[in-house]
Amino acid sequence: MNTRSLSLGIDIGGTNTAYGLVNRRGEIITKGSLPTTGHATVEAYISTLQTELVPVIKKAGLENIAGTGIGAPNGNYYTGEIIFAPNLPWKGIIPLANLISEALGLKAILTNDANAAAIGEMTYGAAKGMKDFIMVTLGTGLGSGFVANGQVIYGHDGLAGELGHVIAVRNGRLCNCGRKGCLERYASATGLVITAELWLAERNDATSLRAHKGNLTARMIQEAARKGDAFAQELYEFTAGILGQTLADMVAVTSPEAIIFFGGLANAGDMLLVPAKKHLEDNLLNIYKNKVTLLQSALPDADAAILGASALAW
Repeated sequence: MNTRSLSLGIDIGGTNTAYGLVNRRGEIITKGSLPTTGHATVEAYISTLQTELVPVIKKAGLENIAGTGIGAPNGNYYTGEIIFAPNLPWKGIIPLANLISEALGLKAILTNDANAAAIGEMTYGAAKGMKDFIMVTLGTGLGSGFVANGQVIYGHDGLAGELGHVIAVRNGRLCNCGRKGCLERYASATGLVITAELWLAERNDATSLRAHKGNLTARMIQEAARKGDAFAQELYEFTAGILGQTLADMVAVTSPEAIIFFGGLANAGDMLLVPAKKHLEDNLLNIYKNKVTLLQSALPDADAAILGASALAW
Protein backbone atom coordinates (compact mmCIF):
# COMPACT_ATOMS: atom_id res chain seq x y z
CA MET A 1 0.00 0.00 0.00
CA ASN A 2 1.35 3.44 -0.91
CA THR A 3 2.18 5.74 2.00
CA ARG A 4 -0.67 8.12 2.86
CA SER A 5 -2.98 6.38 0.36
CA LEU A 6 -6.04 6.72 2.61
CA SER A 7 -7.93 9.44 4.39
CA LEU A 8 -10.61 9.27 7.06
CA GLY A 9 -13.92 11.07 6.52
CA ILE A 10 -16.24 11.74 9.47
CA ASP A 11 -19.76 13.10 9.01
CA ILE A 12 -21.34 14.33 12.27
CA GLY A 13 -25.10 14.68 11.96
CA GLY A 14 -27.68 15.73 14.51
CA THR A 15 -28.66 12.10 15.10
CA ASN A 16 -25.86 9.87 13.81
CA THR A 17 -22.16 10.08 13.01
CA ALA A 18 -20.92 8.20 9.93
CA TYR A 19 -17.28 7.56 9.06
CA GLY A 20 -15.29 5.94 6.30
CA LEU A 21 -11.73 5.24 5.19
CA VAL A 22 -11.41 6.43 1.60
CA ASN A 23 -8.71 5.83 -1.01
CA ARG A 24 -7.57 8.35 -3.62
CA ARG A 25 -10.04 6.99 -6.19
CA GLY A 26 -12.93 7.88 -3.89
CA GLU A 27 -13.72 4.32 -2.88
CA ILE A 28 -14.91 3.86 0.71
CA ILE A 29 -13.06 0.76 1.85
CA THR A 30 -14.31 0.68 5.46
CA LYS A 31 -17.27 2.47 6.97
CA GLY A 32 -19.44 2.53 10.05
CA SER A 33 -21.59 4.73 12.26
CA LEU A 34 -22.43 5.56 15.86
CA PRO A 35 -25.05 7.75 17.57
CA THR A 36 -24.20 11.45 17.92
CA THR A 37 -26.70 11.79 20.77
CA GLY A 38 -26.73 10.05 24.14
CA HIS A 39 -23.35 11.33 25.36
CA ALA A 40 -23.33 13.50 28.47
CA THR A 41 -20.51 15.74 27.22
CA VAL A 42 -18.54 16.33 24.03
CA GLU A 43 -15.60 14.62 25.76
CA ALA A 44 -17.75 11.49 26.26
CA TYR A 45 -18.67 11.60 22.57
CA ILE A 46 -14.98 11.92 21.56
CA SER A 47 -14.14 8.97 23.81
CA THR A 48 -16.78 6.82 22.09
CA LEU A 49 -15.51 7.96 18.69
CA GLN A 50 -11.96 7.07 19.74
CA THR A 51 -13.04 3.59 20.91
CA GLU A 52 -14.76 3.03 17.57
CA LEU A 53 -12.07 4.42 15.27
CA VAL A 54 -8.71 3.54 16.84
CA PRO A 55 -9.05 -0.18 15.87
CA VAL A 56 -10.04 0.86 12.31
CA ILE A 57 -6.99 3.15 12.10
CA LYS A 58 -4.64 0.48 13.52
CA LYS A 59 -5.90 -2.13 11.04
CA ALA A 60 -5.31 0.20 8.09
CA GLY A 61 -2.00 1.44 9.51
CA LEU A 62 -1.65 4.95 10.92
CA GLU A 63 1.25 5.58 8.50
CA ASN A 64 -1.11 4.97 5.55
CA ILE A 65 -3.66 7.64 6.55
CA ALA A 66 -3.09 11.24 5.41
CA GLY A 67 -5.43 12.68 8.04
CA THR A 68 -9.09 13.09 8.85
CA GLY A 69 -11.65 15.50 7.45
CA ILE A 70 -14.77 16.22 9.48
CA GLY A 71 -18.12 17.59 8.39
CA ALA A 72 -20.32 18.93 11.21
CA PRO A 73 -23.17 21.44 11.64
CA ASN A 74 -21.76 24.96 12.11
CA GLY A 75 -18.25 23.63 11.54
CA ASN A 76 -15.79 26.45 10.84
CA TYR A 77 -13.19 25.60 8.20
CA TYR A 78 -10.88 28.39 9.32
CA THR A 79 -10.82 27.71 13.07
CA GLY A 80 -11.68 24.00 13.37
CA GLU A 81 -14.45 24.86 15.82
CA ILE A 82 -18.14 24.02 15.98
CA ILE A 83 -19.81 27.32 16.77
CA PHE A 84 -23.24 27.37 18.45
CA ALA A 85 -24.69 24.41 16.52
CA PRO A 86 -28.45 24.36 17.28
CA ASN A 87 -28.91 20.70 16.27
CA LEU A 88 -26.04 19.18 18.25
CA PRO A 89 -26.26 18.26 21.93
CA TRP A 90 -23.19 20.34 22.88
CA LYS A 91 -23.56 24.09 23.18
CA GLY A 92 -21.19 26.99 22.70
CA ILE A 93 -17.85 26.91 20.88
CA ILE A 94 -16.15 23.51 20.69
CA PRO A 95 -12.58 23.04 19.33
CA LEU A 96 -13.63 19.82 17.62
CA ALA A 97 -10.77 19.46 15.12
CA ASN A 98 -8.21 19.67 17.93
CA LEU A 99 -10.14 17.23 20.14
CA ILE A 100 -10.44 14.64 17.37
CA SER A 101 -6.83 15.13 16.26
CA GLU A 102 -5.61 14.43 19.79
CA ALA A 103 -7.91 11.43 20.21
CA LEU A 104 -6.96 9.75 16.92
CA GLY A 105 -3.36 10.87 16.41
CA LEU A 106 -4.18 12.32 12.98
CA LYS A 107 -4.23 15.85 11.64
CA ALA A 108 -7.86 16.95 11.43
CA ILE A 109 -9.67 19.53 9.30
CA LEU A 110 -13.26 20.56 9.94
CA THR A 111 -15.93 22.11 7.73
CA ASN A 112 -19.70 22.51 7.73
CA ASP A 113 -21.34 19.13 7.05
CA ALA A 114 -23.18 20.42 3.98
CA ASN A 115 -19.95 21.94 2.62
CA ALA A 116 -18.37 18.50 3.00
CA ALA A 117 -21.29 16.96 1.09
CA ALA A 118 -20.87 19.62 -1.62
CA ILE A 119 -17.18 18.76 -1.99
CA GLY A 120 -18.04 15.05 -2.19
CA GLU A 121 -20.74 15.68 -4.79
CA MET A 122 -18.43 17.93 -6.84
CA THR A 123 -15.57 15.42 -6.74
CA TYR A 124 -17.42 12.13 -7.15
CA GLY A 125 -21.16 12.68 -7.65
CA ALA A 126 -23.96 14.57 -9.39
CA ALA A 127 -22.05 17.89 -9.43
CA LYS A 128 -18.95 16.51 -11.14
CA GLY A 129 -17.85 19.15 -13.66
CA MET A 130 -20.16 21.83 -12.22
CA LYS A 131 -18.74 25.15 -11.04
CA ASP A 132 -21.94 26.70 -9.66
CA PHE A 133 -24.41 24.74 -7.57
CA ILE A 134 -26.09 24.64 -4.16
CA MET A 135 -25.99 21.53 -1.99
CA VAL A 136 -28.94 21.17 0.36
CA THR A 137 -28.90 18.51 3.08
CA LEU A 138 -32.35 17.65 4.41
CA GLY A 139 -31.91 15.73 7.65
CA THR A 140 -32.64 16.51 11.29
CA GLY A 141 -31.99 20.12 10.27
CA LEU A 142 -31.34 21.79 6.93
CA GLY A 143 -27.73 22.36 5.89
CA SER A 144 -26.31 23.88 2.74
CA GLY A 145 -23.11 24.35 0.83
CA PHE A 146 -22.79 27.04 -1.85
CA VAL A 147 -20.29 26.49 -4.67
CA ALA A 148 -19.59 29.42 -6.98
CA ASN A 149 -16.91 29.65 -9.67
CA GLY A 150 -15.76 26.15 -8.65
CA GLN A 151 -15.11 27.01 -5.01
CA VAL A 152 -17.01 26.48 -1.77
CA ILE A 153 -18.08 29.86 -0.38
CA TYR A 154 -16.80 30.13 3.20
CA GLY A 155 -17.17 33.87 3.78
CA HIS A 156 -14.74 35.99 5.77
CA ASP A 157 -15.36 34.06 9.00
CA GLY A 158 -15.79 30.52 7.63
CA LEU A 159 -19.53 30.44 8.33
CA ALA A 160 -21.16 31.39 5.01
CA GLY A 161 -24.04 29.48 3.46
CA GLU A 162 -26.57 28.94 6.26
CA LEU A 163 -29.67 28.36 4.13
CA GLY A 164 -31.40 26.56 7.00
CA HIS A 165 -31.42 29.82 8.95
CA VAL A 166 -32.77 32.07 6.25
CA ILE A 167 -36.13 33.43 7.48
CA ALA A 168 -38.67 31.59 5.31
CA VAL A 169 -41.78 32.60 7.26
CA ARG A 170 -41.78 35.98 9.02
CA ASN A 171 -42.58 35.62 12.73
CA GLY A 172 -42.97 31.90 12.17
CA ARG A 173 -42.00 28.89 14.25
CA LEU A 174 -39.40 29.32 16.98
CA CYS A 175 -36.10 27.80 15.84
CA ASN A 176 -33.43 26.16 18.01
CA CYS A 177 -31.17 29.06 17.02
CA GLY A 178 -33.47 31.44 18.93
CA ARG A 179 -34.97 33.17 15.88
CA LYS A 180 -38.41 32.72 14.32
CA GLY A 181 -39.39 31.30 10.95
CA CYS A 182 -36.11 29.67 9.88
CA LEU A 183 -36.38 27.43 6.82
CA GLU A 184 -35.22 24.32 8.68
CA ARG A 185 -38.24 24.53 11.02
CA TYR A 186 -40.36 23.82 7.93
CA ALA A 187 -38.20 22.01 5.35
CA SER A 188 -36.36 19.29 7.26
CA ALA A 189 -37.30 15.95 8.79
CA THR A 190 -38.00 17.83 12.03
CA GLY A 191 -40.03 20.50 10.22
CA LEU A 192 -42.13 17.92 8.38
CA VAL A 193 -43.03 16.23 11.69
CA ILE A 194 -43.84 19.59 13.34
CA THR A 195 -46.24 20.41 10.50
CA ALA A 196 -47.84 16.98 10.71
CA GLU A 197 -48.39 17.17 14.47
CA LEU A 198 -49.85 20.69 14.19
CA TRP A 199 -52.23 19.65 11.43
CA LEU A 200 -53.33 16.50 13.30
CA ALA A 201 -54.20 18.70 16.29
CA GLU A 202 -56.07 21.27 14.18
CA ARG A 203 -57.76 19.12 11.53
CA ASN A 204 -59.90 16.00 11.25
CA ASP A 205 -58.43 14.38 8.13
CA ALA A 206 -58.75 10.63 7.85
CA THR A 207 -55.11 9.51 7.79
CA SER A 208 -53.12 6.49 8.91
CA LEU A 209 -50.76 8.91 10.66
CA ARG A 210 -53.35 9.76 13.31
CA ALA A 211 -52.59 6.46 15.07
CA HIS A 212 -49.03 7.71 15.66
CA LYS A 213 -49.94 11.22 16.83
CA GLY A 214 -47.33 12.44 19.29
CA ASN A 215 -44.74 9.90 18.08
CA LEU A 216 -44.51 10.64 14.37
CA THR A 217 -41.30 10.31 12.36
CA ALA A 218 -40.46 11.62 8.89
CA ARG A 219 -40.09 8.02 7.73
CA MET A 220 -43.68 7.23 8.76
CA ILE A 221 -44.91 10.24 6.80
CA GLN A 222 -42.90 9.21 3.75
CA GLU A 223 -44.26 5.65 3.85
CA ALA A 224 -47.84 6.90 4.23
CA ALA A 225 -47.45 9.31 1.31
CA ARG A 226 -46.05 6.53 -0.91
CA LYS A 227 -49.11 4.43 -0.06
CA GLY A 228 -51.39 7.24 -1.24
CA ASP A 229 -52.34 8.88 2.06
CA ALA A 230 -53.68 12.27 0.91
CA PHE A 231 -52.85 13.97 4.23
CA ALA A 232 -49.21 12.83 4.04
CA GLN A 233 -48.98 13.91 0.41
CA GLU A 234 -50.33 17.35 1.32
CA LEU A 235 -47.61 17.61 3.99
CA TYR A 236 -45.00 17.18 1.26
CA GLU A 237 -46.70 19.75 -0.96
CA PHE A 238 -46.71 22.31 1.89
CA THR A 239 -43.07 21.59 2.77
CA ALA A 240 -42.00 21.78 -0.89
CA GLY A 241 -43.80 25.13 -1.26
CA ILE A 242 -41.79 26.81 1.49
CA LEU A 243 -38.58 25.15 0.28
CA GLY A 244 -39.12 26.12 -3.37
CA GLN A 245 -39.95 29.77 -2.78
CA THR A 246 -36.94 30.18 -0.45
CA LEU A 247 -34.63 28.57 -2.99
CA ALA A 248 -35.90 31.04 -5.59
CA ASP A 249 -34.37 33.81 -3.45
CA MET A 250 -31.08 31.91 -3.22
CA VAL A 251 -30.91 31.50 -7.00
CA ALA A 252 -30.91 35.31 -7.28
CA VAL A 253 -27.72 35.39 -5.20
CA THR A 254 -25.47 32.77 -6.85
CA SER A 255 -27.30 31.79 -10.09
CA PRO A 256 -26.54 28.06 -9.74
CA GLU A 257 -26.67 25.50 -12.53
CA ALA A 258 -28.25 23.00 -10.15
CA ILE A 259 -29.54 22.50 -6.63
CA ILE A 260 -28.63 19.05 -5.31
CA PHE A 261 -30.54 17.43 -2.44
CA PHE A 262 -29.13 14.94 -0.01
CA GLY A 263 -30.29 13.36 3.27
CA GLY A 264 -33.22 11.43 4.69
CA LEU A 265 -36.00 13.83 3.68
CA ALA A 266 -34.60 14.08 0.14
CA ASN A 267 -35.14 10.32 -0.21
CA ALA A 268 -38.79 11.17 -0.80
CA GLY A 269 -37.60 11.95 -4.34
CA ASP A 270 -40.26 13.24 -6.73
CA MET A 271 -42.85 13.59 -3.93
CA LEU A 272 -40.76 16.48 -2.67
CA LEU A 273 -38.70 17.60 -5.66
CA VAL A 274 -41.49 17.86 -8.26
CA PRO A 275 -43.59 20.30 -6.21
CA ALA A 276 -40.40 22.06 -5.00
CA LYS A 277 -39.43 22.62 -8.65
CA LYS A 278 -42.90 24.04 -9.41
CA HIS A 279 -42.74 26.48 -6.47
CA LEU A 280 -39.17 27.41 -7.40
CA GLU A 281 -40.16 28.29 -10.97
CA ASP A 282 -43.30 30.15 -9.80
CA ASN A 283 -41.15 32.40 -7.64
CA LEU A 284 -38.05 32.89 -9.77
CA LEU A 285 -37.09 36.19 -11.32
CA ASN A 286 -37.70 35.90 -15.08
CA ILE A 287 -34.02 35.90 -16.02
CA TYR A 288 -33.47 32.67 -14.02
CA LYS A 289 -36.53 30.71 -15.14
CA ASN A 290 -35.95 27.19 -16.54
CA LYS A 291 -32.21 27.41 -15.93
CA VAL A 292 -31.89 25.58 -12.61
CA THR A 293 -32.04 21.79 -12.34
CA LEU A 294 -33.11 20.07 -9.13
CA LEU A 295 -31.21 16.82 -8.57
CA GLN A 296 -31.02 14.13 -5.95
CA SER A 297 -27.53 13.23 -4.75
CA ALA A 298 -25.83 10.62 -6.93
CA LEU A 299 -24.08 9.23 -3.85
CA PRO A 300 -25.80 6.85 -1.42
CA ASP A 301 -26.89 8.05 2.03
CA ALA A 302 -24.01 9.54 4.04
CA ASP A 303 -21.38 8.76 1.38
CA ALA A 304 -21.35 12.29 -0.09
CA ALA A 305 -20.47 13.83 3.28
CA ILE A 306 -17.92 11.09 4.10
CA LEU A 307 -16.24 11.48 0.71
CA GLY A 308 -16.22 15.25 0.90
CA ALA A 309 -14.86 15.26 4.44
CA SER A 310 -12.17 12.77 3.49
CA ALA A 311 -11.10 14.99 0.58
CA LEU A 312 -10.26 17.76 3.08
CA ALA A 313 -7.47 15.58 4.48
CA TRP A 314 -5.44 15.17 1.28
